[in-house]
Amino acid sequence: MTAIDFFVTTPLPAPGMQLLEAAGTVTVAENGMTHAELADACASGNYTVVVAQLRDEFDAALLDRAKIAGISNFAVGYNNIDVTAATANSVLVGNTPGVLTDATADIAVLLMLAVARRCVEADAFVRAGKFHGWEPELLLGHDVSGKTLGLAGFGRIARATARRALAFGMTVAFCPRPPSDREVSEEELGEFAGRVRHVSWTELVAASDYLSVHVPLNDQTRHLVDAAVLKAMKPSAILINTARGPIVDERALVTALRDGTIAGAGLDVFEDEPRLAPGLAELPNTVLLPHVGSATVPVRAEMARRCAENAIAMARGELPPYPVNPEAPRTAAR
Repeated sequence: MTAIDFFVTTPLPAPGMQLLEAAGTVTVAENGMTHAELADACASGNYTVVVAQLRDEFDAALLDRAKIAGISNFAVGYNNIDVTAATANSVLVGNTPGVLTDATADIAVLLMLAVARRCVEADAFVRAGKFHGWEPELLLGHDVSGKTLGLAGFGRIARATARRALAFGMTVAFCPRPPSDREVSEEELGEFAGRVRHVSWTELVAASDYLSVHVPLNDQTRHLVDAAVLKAMKPSAILINTARGPIVDERALVTALRDGTIAGAGLDVFEDEPRLAPGLAELPNTVLLPHVGSATVPVRAEMARRCAENAIAMARGELPPYPVNPEAPRTAAR
């Protein structure tokens, strides 16, 4: 029987590591592994499957050298992997979809409320000993109820966010595939038929009091929200991004926030994580979270389980339960 060896770039929460250790030999990378070191590990022939994080980049050059059967990404997204190159090199890719929908929608709503009601500023105000009693114009914010939430994209997380926004008495509009569009039938809308409006990207940008980003990162959506889009938004509008950082031109966002082009922004993701665009951290009209959309104990545990199941299946030459590129030929890693 062929030995199974897993290379884990960052330890998984339970039960992930326990499942991997029961199935084969596990090597955990040391902290601060460089891209070159990752490439060498993939090319070494010592490992069957790599268990990876979003910060681990698998580009075409790495994958052309790789002697692995698969990459199991501990995330729903996989923009850190050149899937075309992986497929061409018979490397299966797995991810963890359908786990973090509600948790991420909760964060989108949290950011919306926190920016609108200036919660971070208010908290700092109290902690600094500046609160001396109720005042008529102290830390005035923005309403949420009765306002329009615009959803860029209308997948699982956007729909869960819409469900929450409707409960707040918001008007919800969406563009399913910005910056382009596509037809969405009443049947596809399901529970949202008659409750949300399908509009063009241009109309969504102009009409939204809160514009929330829920699209995958690809060539069409990189810098989807750029200086021109920010200028077309309402001066009172607030931008929310829980999807992928590069969907928003972060430098343009800093300028727009500083100049009052829009009122505020709530971000859980950043264009060049963990680095921030210059000036972003100093802006008081922002709430900035460290990519915690899926950060609940049950969600991360289920992600770890699915990630490990993907890795184990690929190591055995099987199609993983959550494949990104099922068309990739399944071959022995060594």
